[in-house]
Amino acid sequence: MTIRKIVQIDAERCDGCGLCVQGCHEGASAIVDGKAKLVSESYCDGLGACLPECPQDAITIVEREAEAFGGTAIAPSPPVAPSAPAPGAGGCPGARPRMLPRVSPAPETRDRGASAMPSALGNWPVQLHLVPVEAPYYRGATLLIAADCVAFAYPAFHRKMLAGRTLIIGCPKLDDTAAYTDKLASILRLNEVRAVEVAFMEVPCCHALCRLVTQALGASGKEIPLELIEVGIQGEIIRPQTRETA
Repeated sequence: MTIRKIVQIDAERCDGCGLCVQGCHEGASAIVDGKAKLVSESYCDGLGACLPECPQDAITIVEREAEAFGGTAIAPSPPVAPSAPAPGAGGCPGARPRMLPRVSPAPETRDRGASAMPSALGNWPVQLHLVPVEAPYYRGATLLIAADCVAFAYPAFHRKMLAGRTLIIGCPKLDDTAAYTDKLASILRLNEVRAVEVAFMEVPCCHALCRLVTQALGASGKEIPLELIEVGIQGEIIRPQTRETA
């Protein structure tokens, strides 16, 4: 036993949604009898990647006597370089430095005058903080709500994801999500939006964007089809055509 930082879960506040379990890459927690529970102290690294996943603020980091951290209960991710967290990474898996295979673009696409792949963007501005609550381009639109990083990770973003959509972007980790939920609910309530698609990254913190949009749909009082599209950091679609009803 050693004195170290470790996760503490308030069972009274926990609603058993399981988001923290999904966000724990070490496999330290599980849903037991309808509540999240720390099932192995030695698997908890005490960095708190699960904290931003909890909508009930039921998770805190405490310093107490606990088993020494001894690894993970699930298969670890492939080795990356550098292996040590970057300064300010805060232990979040989504902020872990990684080296990805790089594919050089064709020479003509580097030319500033080239237009081999035209932009599919049909509205401006696009940042959720800046977009208007009411605008003509919402009418009858499929609203694509994308995490900031998606367009950089998914190489066919304009051609396969953005074409024909009205775009709104935001970051659930860096931005004020409470304000985002209220604003998005107003957009959905005041405009005749036909459908909503959420494109988010595979990193745990980005899943909060799905929760934000679901909450906004509920607050809008409308039944609008919702599709979730999960994108891997190497550009692959992990979870396509996942449909939910808000």
